[in-house]
Amino acid sequence: MSATRLDMSCISDTFEGCVLPLPIAVKIPEDLSPMRSIARISAFLLGLALTQSLLAQTQSVKIFGLVELSGTGATSGTNFNDGVKLAVKEINAAGGILARKIKYTANDTQSQPQISKALAIKAIDDGAYMVMGPVFSGSIMVSMAETRRAEIPNFTGGEAAAITQQGNPYIFRTSFTQSTAMPKVARYLNDNLKAKTVAVIFTNNDFGKGGRDVFTKALEPYGIKVVADISTDPGQLDFSGAVLKAKQANVDALFVYTNEEEAARALRELRKQGYDKPIVGETVLTSQKVIELAGDAANGAVAHVGLTADALDPGIRAFAAKFQKEYNYKPDHNGLKGYTAMYIVKAVTEKVGKLDPKAFADAMHGIKLSAKEYPGILMDVSFDKNGDLDRESFMTKVVNGKQEVIATLPPLAATK
Repeated sequence: MSATRLDMSCISDTFEGCVLPLPIAVKIPEDLSPMRSIARISAFLLGLALTQSLLAQTQSVKIFGLVELSGTGATSGTNFNDGVKLAVKEINAAGGILARKIKYTANDTQSQPQISKALAIKAIDDGAYMVMGPVFSGSIMVSMAETRRAEIPNFTGGEAAAITQQGNPYIFRTSFTQSTAMPKVARYLNDNLKAKTVAVIFTNNDFGKGGRDVFTKALEPYGIKVVADISTDPGQLDFSGAVLKAKQANVDALFVYTNEEEAARALRELRKQGYDKPIVGETVLTSQKVIELAGDAANGAVAHVGLTADALDPGIRAFAAKFQKEYNYKPDHNGLKGYTAMYIVKAVTEKVGKLDPKAFADAMHGIKLSAKEYPGILMDVSFDKNGDLDRESFMTKVVNGKQEVIATLPPLAATK
């Protein structure tokens, strides 16, 4: 018999395209007689299948993070990235996904949309199974066009309502959409604060403008009027003018919708100017980073949050302790988003039973996952046809420098 080298460079676990080159030297007998051919070919094919199966198990699951590790989004992106890394570490220690280890590569978008787009293309070229991030709405709105074109599932922490209104079947949100969260804020203003008028301070970018628009619309059923509509710039340092306008409006409550650093500056200026009306926000306003940056000025601020490390849930508390031990800082909502998203990837991939991006995306639409069955997701969650999630959420307040949960709110679907 002579040895013949077979080109198996396009064999994968699904026999669909190239995953890993597998050049294997196989000895094929030259004197296959009719009497022996069936048995020998069968034995050859069985050995080939077993070899392929063993090699498939050694392949890694390539997941790429497009995250804001520098620039104005560094706080959000770092938290999200560290949450993903912690989940990856745990999942790999437990055997990986479908018996394969995850290979996670984080890439810094520098909080710039065009860099995010370029990094998305690189992730695609490098054979990504899944893309995590960006967190900033302006960046994901640009980069997700590339992952959609390549038919690669993409999780984002961005909250702009427009993200999941593009008909993109490969985009999935780790946070509430603004159109899910803002009605809860509006209900709080009406039911708890009895507000009839509000002022709005918002950041003039995709995130801020989108939130401002959805918030304003959510107020309409309650007859609450926006008396002062105050636009600020991304990265703005001086909030004295914006706060003065809010004070002069003499409204029942102020709604602040900016990124972390800007929110802290706004709170400090509000305290400096002696603002004494309720200050309400969504997610960011009572986050750990804002509390650290604003100091005592954060006390009294109230916000609706989809996820918080201060929730009384035992699973969330356990996550927060592990995160603190791993990274030596307390996670905010973005850390939870990255962590739970990674466990959702594991749960749904294993439900599908193979590493098939398109099958994964199809399975995500309309799926319901239970924390009892999949503890890593921390809370029961469902996804709709657009890639938006629904689950319980929380109203929080900063008291003595700490975020406290003052109410647990049901999933939006449960209130309809």
